[in-house]
Amino acid sequence: MIIKFKLNGKEIVKDVPVHKRALDFLRDDLGVLSIKEGCGEGECGACTILVDGKNIHSCLMLAVELDGKEVLTVEGLKDKTIQNAFVEAGAIQCGFCTPGFIISTKALLNENKNPSSEEIKEALEGNLCRCTGYLKIEEAVKLAVKMYNKGSDKE
Repeated sequence: MIIKFKLNGKEIVKDVPVHKRALDFLRDDLGVLSIKEGCGEGECGACTILVDGKNIHSCLMLAVELDGKEVLTVEGLKDKTIQNAFVEAGAIQCGFCTPGFIISTKALLNENKNPSSEEIKEALEGNLCRCTGYLKIEEAVKLAVKMYNKGSDKE
């Protein structure tokens, strides 16, 4: 099936098998390497993308469902505030889960410019990390909020 969508602001038109997952299509066919397969069951968040501004686990979505949509991945983030906050807060170790957390944070901050600790935890509960624990990740989100509120670069 021929699909047409925007990936990180760029128009994409591709023929894709109807059974192919969005994860495999984006990573293998289009080279979007921030998206990773962790569990393949929508439990870990390593494959998180934004589709029309909504947090989606790409392992649970078919590529054909991208038709007509706008997709954002870490590669498409022009503003590096969230990534910088994760680095500064020490919220990354092996890095496998980091892109999913960054995209989930982006989704949260698009909707809520000043989330509480509980709102941060709720927004990130679809992402798993085996290295850092979650305190530093929550601190990174809070730091990103502070950085945005200080008037750092905005997307």
